[in-house]
Amino acid sequence: MSLINRLNSRQADFADQLQALLAYDASQDASIEQATANILDRIRHDGDAAVLDYTQQFDHVTANHVSELAIPLQQCQEALESLPADLLQALQAAAERIRRYHEHQRVQSWSYTEDDGTQLGQQVTPIDRVGLYVPGGKAAYPSSVLMNAVPAKVAGVPRLVMVTPTPHGEHNPLVLAAAAISGVDEVWGIGGAQAVGALAYGTQTIAPVDKIVGPGNAYVAAAKRRVFGTVGIDMIAGPSEILIISDGTTPAEWIAMDLFSQAEHDELAQAILISPDADFLDRVEAEITRLLPGMDRADIIRTSLRNRGALIHVPDLQAACDITNHIAPEHLEIATEHPQSVLEHIRHAGAIFLGRYSSEALGDYCAGPNHVLPTARTARFSSPLGVHDFQKRSSLIHISRAGAQTLGPIAATLATGEGLQAHATSASLRLDTSD
Repeated sequence: MSLINRLNSRQADFADQLQALLAYDASQDASIEQATANILDRIRHDGDAAVLDYTQQFDHVTANHVSELAIPLQQCQEALESLPADLLQALQAAAERIRRYHEHQRVQSWSYTEDDGTQLGQQVTPIDRVGLYVPGGKAAYPSSVLMNAVPAKVAGVPRLVMVTPTPHGEHNPLVLAAAAISGVDEVWGIGGAQAVGALAYGTQTIAPVDKIVGPGNAYVAAAKRRVFGTVGIDMIAGPSEILIISDGTTPAEWIAMDLFSQAEHDELAQAILISPDADFLDRVEAEITRLLPGMDRADIIRTSLRNRGALIHVPDLQAACDITNHIAPEHLEIATEHPQSVLEHIRHAGAIFLGRYSSEALGDYCAGPNHVLPTARTARFSSPLGVHDFQKRSSLIHISRAGAQTLGPIAATLATGEGLQAHATSASLRLDTSD
């Protein structure tokens, strides 16, 4: 049995095969939804008491007051200073690269003045308070802390509040170190749907935020979905994805390992290679077979490739681009001799890696662009997390006396047509009738 699916775009049933491969059941487990709803409702009504109860129930941490669950910033700084030199250097280098990239995204306020003196523009301001959810315990995602916190600080967010579970009181030093290097302002040792609820609604001790970002388990995702509207959220991410377009000029071993790099996330991750070179697809499949037994997460990779992975043969690179635009992948590697010429035909992808040396793994950690990306074909209409997600825009309208004479009749006529008398009168009252 082959370890990965083989498809050919010239087959009559290719569209059906591709649709089946891309199918992802995003429906929510009813029990998770109900449990999350109950948790959020209790947090909203009982505040601190509910946070303490759920923290003891799920994380086995007992506290007499929520304030005891706060993690001092000094502890985060100590975690940073205690890192091995190589890890500290890597974390600092990644943070600096991420910061430098996102500084280019910062949008400034602007305005212009019309001939009659009317001033129009846009004022850009940061969100006041942002909550960052970070998985804790044995799972350590310092890169995720950097990718969420650094853009928020570049945007000018004055208060960044991080929540992270501490099962059995275990504080993850890598996560705390990343919080210190990113400039997080407040850290709480709470997790799960209850942490999302505390951030969204506030408690007697924890002040509410205006937006919640960051990854989490199914309960965290369900909670973020439910509190959206009360607060903003970044996105609800699905399983990781990678799509590679190759002309066969990149070593097959490199491509196989790039496919593994996403397949190892979980069994639902998707790894796809598209190439017009059938022999190259054969070589990549052979490398998959050779390399898989040596992987630490071989069972996860095997399941991912068997259920959702594919090697797709196409007649040419244009066909590869057409399929890619349909899939709208989270990560796209263009591993061709002339990647820029292929890029011209790509419209939908979260992050695009150009050339044989641009492995997706570099983007996950330290290239600079954000690794929080749209999944499940949402790159058709959404973008990577960035500074813009932590800024908001207000329209500026300063009408001059002369401008009111021009705009008033237009507004009054349209308002009358809509049957809104007060609107029409409000615009007309400012007309100069002294003549």
